[in-house]
Amino acid sequence: MSLQRSALASALLLTLCASPLAALASTLAPPRAEQVPGVYHQRIGDLQVTALFDGVVALARRELVGVDPAIVTRALQDRYVPESPKGLQTAVNAFLIREGDHLTLVDAGTAQCFGPGLGQVLANLRAAGVDPADVDDVLLTHAHPDHLCGIVDAHGAIAYPNATVWLSRADADYWLDPASESTAPQGVRFAFALARSAAAPYQAGNRLRTFAPGDALPGHAVALDTHGHTPGHVSFRFDSQGQSLLVWGDVLHYHAVQFAHPDASFEADSDRRAAIHSRTAMLAQATQGRWWVAGAHLPFPGLGHVRSEGEAYAWVPAEYSPL
Repeated sequence: MSLQRSALASALLLTLCASPLAALASTLAPPRAEQVPGVYHQRIGDLQVTALFDGVVALARRELVGVDPAIVTRALQDRYVPESPKGLQTAVNAFLIREGDHLTLVDAGTAQCFGPGLGQVLANLRAAGVDPADVDDVLLTHAHPDHLCGIVDAHGAIAYPNATVWLSRADADYWLDPASESTAPQGVRFAFALARSAAAPYQAGNRLRTFAPGDALPGHAVALDTHGHTPGHVSFRFDSQGQSLLVWGDVLHYHAVQFAHPDASFEADSDRRAAIHSRTAMLAQATQGRWWVAGAHLPFPGLGHVRSEGEAYAWVPAEYSPL
Protein backbone atom coordinates (compact mmCIF):
# COMPACT_ATOMS: atom_id res chain seq x y z
CA MET A 1 0.00 0.00 0.00
CA SER A 2 2.83 2.39 0.76
CA LEU A 3 4.22 1.83 -2.75
CA GLN A 4 0.84 2.66 -4.24
CA ARG A 5 0.59 5.81 -2.13
CA SER A 6 4.11 6.81 -3.17
CA ALA A 7 3.28 6.35 -6.88
CA LEU A 8 0.07 8.33 -6.45
CA ALA A 9 1.90 11.16 -4.70
CA SER A 10 4.53 11.28 -7.45
CA ALA A 11 1.86 11.47 -10.16
CA LEU A 12 0.07 14.25 -8.28
CA LEU A 13 3.33 16.18 -7.87
CA LEU A 14 4.06 15.90 -11.61
CA THR A 15 0.58 17.15 -12.43
CA LEU A 16 0.90 20.13 -10.10
CA CYS A 17 4.30 21.00 -11.54
CA ALA A 18 3.18 20.58 -15.12
CA SER A 19 0.29 23.05 -14.86
CA PRO A 20 2.45 26.13 -14.11
CA LEU A 21 4.91 25.01 -16.77
CA ALA A 22 2.11 24.71 -19.31
CA ALA A 23 0.83 28.14 -18.33
CA LEU A 24 4.32 29.59 -18.67
CA ALA A 25 4.75 28.00 -22.10
CA SER A 26 1.44 29.52 -23.12
CA THR A 27 2.54 32.99 -22.06
CA LEU A 28 5.78 32.59 -24.02
CA ALA A 29 4.01 31.62 -27.26
CA PRO A 30 4.88 33.89 -30.20
CA PRO A 31 2.56 36.91 -30.32
CA ARG A 32 0.09 37.21 -33.17
CA ALA A 33 1.57 39.24 -36.01
CA GLU A 34 -1.34 41.69 -36.07
CA GLN A 35 -1.64 45.31 -35.05
CA VAL A 36 -4.46 46.60 -32.86
CA PRO A 37 -7.60 47.77 -34.71
CA GLY A 38 -7.02 51.01 -36.61
CA VAL A 39 -9.59 53.08 -34.73
CA TYR A 40 -9.17 56.36 -32.85
CA HIS A 41 -11.86 58.61 -31.38
CA GLN A 42 -11.65 62.36 -30.86
CA ARG A 43 -14.28 64.66 -29.39
CA ILE A 44 -14.56 68.03 -31.19
CA GLY A 45 -17.38 70.16 -29.79
CA ASP A 46 -20.48 67.96 -29.98
CA LEU A 47 -18.94 65.82 -32.71
CA GLN A 48 -17.41 62.42 -32.15
CA VAL A 49 -14.80 61.94 -34.84
CA THR A 50 -13.51 58.42 -35.46
CA ALA A 51 -10.39 57.93 -37.54
CA LEU A 52 -10.44 54.66 -39.50
CA PHE A 53 -7.18 53.21 -40.79
CA ASP A 54 -7.32 51.66 -44.28
CA GLY A 55 -3.65 50.67 -44.60
CA VAL A 56 -0.51 52.11 -46.13
CA VAL A 57 0.69 52.71 -49.65
CA ALA A 58 4.18 53.59 -50.91
CA LEU A 59 4.71 56.89 -52.74
CA ALA A 60 8.01 57.25 -54.55
CA ARG A 61 10.25 60.25 -53.95
CA ARG A 62 10.40 60.86 -57.69
CA GLU A 63 6.64 61.57 -57.67
CA LEU A 64 7.29 64.66 -55.54
CA VAL A 65 7.91 67.31 -58.18
CA GLY A 66 8.48 71.03 -58.47
CA VAL A 67 11.15 71.08 -55.78
CA ASP A 68 14.88 70.32 -55.88
CA PRO A 69 15.52 66.66 -54.91
CA ALA A 70 18.21 67.89 -52.50
CA ILE A 71 15.53 69.85 -50.63
CA VAL A 72 13.42 66.69 -50.41
CA THR A 73 16.38 64.74 -49.02
CA ARG A 74 17.04 67.42 -46.38
CA ALA A 75 13.37 67.59 -45.44
CA LEU A 76 13.23 63.82 -44.93
CA GLN A 77 16.43 63.71 -42.93
CA ASP A 78 15.78 62.71 -39.30
CA ARG A 79 12.04 62.40 -39.93
CA TYR A 80 12.16 58.59 -39.83
CA VAL A 81 9.48 58.05 -42.45
CA PRO A 82 9.61 54.32 -43.31
CA GLU A 83 10.92 53.87 -46.82
CA SER A 84 11.13 50.80 -49.02
CA PRO A 85 12.33 50.36 -52.62
CA LYS A 86 8.74 51.16 -53.64
CA GLY A 87 8.69 54.49 -51.82
CA LEU A 88 7.79 56.35 -48.65
CA GLN A 89 5.16 54.80 -46.40
CA THR A 90 1.94 56.81 -46.64
CA ALA A 91 -1.19 56.16 -44.59
CA VAL A 92 -4.69 55.96 -46.03
CA ASN A 93 -7.36 57.14 -43.57
CA ALA A 94 -11.10 57.71 -43.57
CA PHE A 95 -13.13 59.56 -40.95
CA LEU A 96 -16.53 58.96 -39.39
CA ILE A 97 -18.31 61.98 -37.93
CA ARG A 98 -21.14 61.36 -35.49
CA GLU A 99 -23.45 64.26 -34.66
CA GLY A 100 -26.32 63.07 -32.52
CA ASP A 101 -27.81 60.09 -34.36
CA HIS A 102 -26.41 61.09 -37.75
CA LEU A 103 -23.35 59.28 -39.09
CA THR A 104 -21.30 60.77 -41.91
CA LEU A 105 -18.34 58.91 -43.37
CA VAL A 106 -15.80 61.05 -45.20
CA ASP A 107 -13.99 58.92 -47.79
CA ALA A 108 -14.19 55.16 -47.78
CA GLY A 109 -10.72 53.73 -48.39
CA THR A 110 -9.53 51.38 -51.11
CA ALA A 111 -11.49 48.13 -50.67
CA GLN A 112 -9.73 45.72 -53.08
CA CYS A 113 -8.49 48.30 -55.57
CA PHE A 114 -4.87 48.49 -54.39
CA GLY A 115 -4.18 44.92 -53.33
CA PRO A 116 -3.26 43.41 -49.94
CA GLY A 117 -2.38 45.58 -46.97
CA LEU A 118 -5.18 48.04 -47.67
CA GLY A 119 -8.97 47.91 -47.62
CA GLN A 120 -9.35 47.88 -43.83
CA VAL A 121 -11.95 50.62 -43.36
CA LEU A 122 -14.98 48.34 -43.17
CA ALA A 123 -13.34 46.01 -40.65
CA ASN A 124 -12.18 48.93 -38.53
CA LEU A 125 -15.62 50.53 -38.70
CA ARG A 126 -17.06 47.33 -37.24
CA ALA A 127 -14.25 47.24 -34.66
CA ALA A 128 -15.41 50.72 -33.62
CA GLY A 129 -18.83 49.23 -32.91
CA VAL A 130 -20.56 50.70 -35.97
CA ASP A 131 -22.66 48.65 -38.38
CA PRO A 132 -22.06 49.88 -41.96
CA ALA A 133 -25.85 49.82 -42.38
CA ASP A 134 -26.07 52.64 -39.81
CA VAL A 135 -24.01 55.08 -41.90
CA ASP A 136 -26.35 57.76 -43.29
CA ASP A 137 -24.10 59.52 -45.81
CA VAL A 138 -20.71 59.05 -47.43
CA LEU A 139 -19.01 62.28 -48.50
CA LEU A 140 -16.17 61.82 -50.96
CA THR A 141 -13.38 64.37 -51.23
CA HIS A 142 -12.67 63.08 -54.75
CA ALA A 143 -12.97 60.04 -56.99
CA HIS A 144 -9.53 58.46 -56.72
CA PRO A 145 -9.57 54.71 -55.86
CA ASP A 146 -8.16 55.09 -52.34
CA HIS A 147 -11.15 57.28 -51.42
CA LEU A 148 -13.97 55.93 -53.59
CA CYS A 149 -13.43 52.18 -54.04
CA GLY A 150 -14.40 51.43 -50.45
CA ILE A 151 -18.05 52.31 -51.01
CA VAL A 152 -18.33 48.72 -52.25
CA ASP A 153 -17.08 45.60 -50.48
CA ALA A 154 -14.62 42.93 -51.60
CA HIS A 155 -17.30 41.38 -53.81
CA GLY A 156 -18.35 44.63 -55.47
CA ALA A 157 -21.58 44.87 -53.51
CA ILE A 158 -22.81 48.03 -51.78
CA ALA A 159 -20.88 48.39 -48.52
CA TYR A 160 -23.21 50.99 -46.97
CA PRO A 161 -26.71 49.75 -47.78
CA ASN A 162 -28.61 52.70 -46.31
CA ALA A 163 -26.23 55.52 -47.21
CA THR A 164 -26.34 58.18 -49.88
CA VAL A 165 -22.98 58.82 -51.56
CA TRP A 166 -22.01 62.42 -52.34
CA LEU A 167 -19.39 63.30 -54.99
CA SER A 168 -18.58 66.74 -56.38
CA ARG A 169 -20.19 67.38 -59.74
CA ALA A 170 -16.86 68.28 -61.33
CA ASP A 171 -15.27 64.98 -60.28
CA ALA A 172 -18.35 62.97 -61.25
CA ASP A 173 -18.41 64.59 -64.67
CA TYR A 174 -14.76 63.75 -65.20
CA TRP A 175 -14.15 60.36 -63.55
CA LEU A 176 -17.48 58.71 -64.34
CA ASP A 177 -17.45 59.72 -68.02
CA PRO A 178 -15.71 57.11 -70.24
CA ALA A 179 -14.89 59.87 -72.72
CA SER A 180 -12.50 61.47 -70.21
CA GLU A 181 -10.35 58.38 -70.00
CA SER A 182 -8.89 58.60 -73.50
CA THR A 183 -7.49 62.09 -72.93
CA ALA A 184 -6.26 61.54 -69.36
CA PRO A 185 -2.57 61.04 -68.53
CA GLN A 186 -1.57 57.42 -69.01
CA GLY A 187 -0.67 56.97 -65.34
CA VAL A 188 -4.20 57.63 -64.06
CA ARG A 189 -6.29 55.93 -66.76
CA PHE A 190 -6.68 52.79 -64.63
CA ALA A 191 -8.70 54.81 -62.10
CA PHE A 192 -11.61 55.57 -64.43
CA ALA A 193 -12.93 52.01 -64.64
CA LEU A 194 -12.49 51.59 -60.88
CA ALA A 195 -14.50 54.76 -60.21
CA ARG A 196 -17.31 53.73 -62.56
CA SER A 197 -17.46 50.23 -61.08
CA ALA A 198 -17.65 51.47 -57.47
CA ALA A 199 -20.25 54.13 -58.24
CA ALA A 200 -22.46 51.90 -60.42
CA PRO A 201 -24.56 50.16 -57.72
CA TYR A 202 -25.28 53.48 -56.01
CA GLN A 203 -26.23 55.07 -59.32
CA ALA A 204 -28.53 52.14 -60.05
CA GLY A 205 -30.25 52.67 -56.71
CA ASN A 206 -30.48 56.43 -57.23
CA ARG A 207 -28.28 56.98 -54.21
CA LEU A 208 -25.37 58.84 -55.80
CA ARG A 209 -25.74 62.61 -55.47
CA THR A 210 -23.54 65.30 -56.96
CA PHE A 211 -22.96 68.76 -55.56
CA ALA A 212 -20.90 71.91 -55.94
CA PRO A 213 -19.04 73.79 -53.18
CA GLY A 214 -21.58 75.95 -51.39
CA ASP A 215 -24.48 73.50 -51.82
CA ALA A 216 -26.28 72.27 -48.70
CA LEU A 217 -24.89 68.92 -47.54
CA PRO A 218 -25.97 66.42 -44.88
CA GLY A 219 -24.39 66.37 -41.45
CA HIS A 220 -23.96 70.17 -41.55
CA ALA A 221 -20.86 69.67 -43.71
CA VAL A 222 -19.51 72.64 -45.65
CA ALA A 223 -17.73 71.78 -48.90
CA LEU A 224 -14.67 73.89 -49.68
CA ASP A 225 -13.28 74.09 -53.19
CA THR A 226 -9.78 72.60 -53.06
CA HIS A 227 -9.49 71.47 -56.68
CA GLY A 228 -6.13 70.77 -58.22
CA HIS A 229 -5.37 67.24 -57.15
CA THR A 230 -8.45 66.34 -59.19
CA PRO A 231 -10.78 68.66 -61.13
CA GLY A 232 -13.43 68.53 -58.43
CA HIS A 233 -11.45 67.83 -55.26
CA VAL A 234 -13.19 69.28 -52.20
CA SER A 235 -12.51 69.43 -48.48
CA PHE A 236 -15.21 69.35 -45.81
CA ARG A 237 -15.50 71.56 -42.74
CA PHE A 238 -17.64 70.63 -39.76
CA ASP A 239 -18.36 73.27 -37.10
CA SER A 240 -19.51 72.58 -33.54
CA GLN A 241 -19.45 74.51 -30.29
CA GLY A 242 -16.95 77.07 -31.58
CA GLN A 243 -14.57 74.44 -32.95
CA SER A 244 -13.98 73.43 -36.55
CA LEU A 245 -12.77 70.23 -38.17
CA LEU A 246 -11.32 70.33 -41.68
CA VAL A 247 -11.27 66.97 -43.46
CA TRP A 248 -8.98 67.89 -46.32
CA GLY A 249 -8.64 64.71 -48.37
CA ASP A 250 -5.57 64.91 -50.61
CA VAL A 251 -4.58 68.52 -50.04
CA LEU A 252 -1.25 67.03 -48.95
CA HIS A 253 0.47 63.65 -49.48
CA TYR A 254 4.10 63.91 -48.29
CA HIS A 255 3.71 65.26 -44.77
CA ALA A 256 7.45 65.26 -44.07
CA VAL A 257 8.03 67.60 -47.01
CA GLN A 258 4.91 69.52 -48.01
CA PHE A 259 4.19 71.29 -44.71
CA ALA A 260 7.63 72.89 -44.92
CA HIS A 261 7.49 73.20 -48.72
CA PRO A 262 3.85 73.69 -49.81
CA ASP A 263 5.00 74.39 -53.37
CA ALA A 264 6.14 70.77 -53.75
CA SER A 265 3.60 68.90 -55.87
CA PHE A 266 2.48 65.31 -56.25
CA GLU A 267 3.01 64.04 -59.78
CA ALA A 268 -0.58 62.73 -59.88
CA ASP A 269 -2.07 66.23 -59.34
CA SER A 270 -4.23 67.04 -62.36
CA ASP A 271 -3.48 70.78 -62.07
CA ARG A 272 -0.35 71.38 -60.03
CA ARG A 273 -0.70 75.16 -59.89
CA ALA A 274 -4.26 74.85 -58.55
CA ALA A 275 -3.20 72.11 -56.11
CA ILE A 276 -0.48 74.36 -54.67
CA HIS A 277 -2.98 77.20 -54.32
CA SER A 278 -5.47 74.93 -52.52
CA ARG A 279 -2.78 73.56 -50.22
CA THR A 280 -1.41 76.96 -49.20
CA ALA A 281 -4.95 78.30 -48.67
CA MET A 282 -5.95 75.38 -46.43
CA LEU A 283 -2.72 75.49 -44.45
CA ALA A 284 -3.20 79.21 -43.84
CA GLN A 285 -6.89 78.93 -42.91
CA ALA A 286 -6.36 75.94 -40.65
CA THR A 287 -3.55 77.77 -38.85
CA GLN A 288 -5.40 81.08 -38.48
CA GLY A 289 -8.67 79.43 -37.44
CA ARG A 290 -6.97 76.95 -35.12
CA TRP A 291 -9.02 74.29 -36.87
CA TRP A 292 -8.70 70.62 -36.23
CA VAL A 293 -7.41 68.86 -39.34
CA ALA A 294 -8.10 65.30 -40.51
CA GLY A 295 -5.81 64.19 -43.32
CA ALA A 296 -6.26 61.14 -45.53
CA HIS A 297 -2.50 60.72 -45.94
CA LEU A 298 -1.20 61.87 -42.59
CA PRO A 299 0.20 59.27 -40.16
CA PHE A 300 -2.72 57.51 -38.48
CA PRO A 301 -4.92 58.71 -36.86
CA GLY A 302 -4.27 61.72 -39.10
CA LEU A 303 -5.81 64.15 -36.60
CA GLY A 304 -4.16 67.27 -35.26
CA HIS A 305 -3.45 70.91 -36.01
CA VAL A 306 -1.29 73.00 -38.30
CA ARG A 307 1.05 75.64 -36.92
CA SER A 308 3.16 78.21 -38.70
CA GLU A 309 6.90 77.68 -38.78
CA GLY A 310 8.82 80.56 -40.31
CA GLU A 311 7.28 81.22 -43.70
CA ALA A 312 5.87 77.70 -43.91
CA TYR A 313 4.02 75.25 -41.67
CA ALA A 314 4.40 72.21 -39.45
CA TRP A 315 2.12 69.38 -38.34
CA VAL A 316 1.07 69.03 -34.69
CA PRO A 317 -0.36 65.52 -34.10
CA ALA A 318 -3.25 65.20 -31.68
CA GLU A 319 -2.45 64.28 -28.13
CA TYR A 320 -4.13 61.06 -27.03
CA SER A 321 -7.22 61.96 -25.06
CA PRO A 322 -10.08 60.00 -23.53
CA LEU A 323 -13.57 60.72 -24.75
